[in-house]
Amino acid sequence: MDSAQLETFAAVVREGSFDAAARVLNVTPSAVSQRIKALEQAAGQVLVRRARPCQATEAGAPLLRLAGQIALLEREALDTARGSGAGTWTRAAVVVNADSLATWFMPALAAVPPELRLLFDIHQDDQEHTADLLRSGTVMAAVTAQNVPVQGCRSQRLGAMGYRAVAAPAMFATWFADGVTPRALADAPMLVVNRKDRLQHRFLRTLTRRELDPPSHYVPSVTAFEEAIRLGLGWGMVPDLVADADLAAGRYRELSPGSRLTVPLYWQHWRFDAQALTALTEAVRTVAAATLR
Repeated sequence: MDSAQLETFAAVVREGSFDAAARVLNVTPSAVSQRIKALEQAAGQVLVRRARPCQATEAGAPLLRLAGQIALLEREALDTARGSGAGTWTRAAVVVNADSLATWFMPALAAVPPELRLLFDIHQDDQEHTADLLRSGTVMAAVTAQNVPVQGCRSQRLGAMGYRAVAAPAMFATWFADGVTPRALADAPMLVVNRKDRLQHRFLRTLTRRELDPPSHYVPSVTAFEEAIRLGLGWGMVPDLVADADLAAGRYRELSPGSRLTVPLYWQHWRFDAQALTALTEAVRTVAAATLR
């Protein structure tokens, strides 16, 4: 096993195919294939799932994490050896839930010192599933609802996001004219980000103590999701950070005033001392402390 093989392995997973990795590394697809085969022979296991896109197998996840850590160490060592002046750029892969990405997370990235020259590779997933990419080695850090550290990682509490169930006034008048009852909630159209998003269902269980499955629109964009509520397509859960303005302006109406859901968020990252990761963690924790509950 050598550094070229690890670098190639990471490129295949990051870019999604052998051909794409070859273009990025400026080598032939045959060279990529040979390096991956040599690495798998050394490991004695299949490390890359040949799919579209290519993915690391469970056995490959630790090596993917190792490849990323080595790349960080090499970059920082080279920059130290060069002394002052512009260093090389480093790609930092992180995964974040959609609502954090749309509210407080981008200011955290902007707070990272620019002299570190980080290029962010942001993945988006539901907060209940973001740790999966950390576990697979695809990312170095995650905003997640899971507090138990992924193997090889540290977990730090960031705070919590509060959510309210809201609807447009006209939609509320149409579907909840006789009150926000279990029957009305079972019939009224609901908005969901995607099939991993269970936040609305969790609210229904909390409010009614029943398992309801209303007709649902799937809207995989935070901006479009909020606009769909304003346009009356259905009701949905919106973070307090953005709901206040629409409630004050009369564009939203709460289904159950005072009934909020709170989602604790954690920052999980490699248990690895690198300047770039330390600075990113500090920025994320600082902005989260000023923004989240």
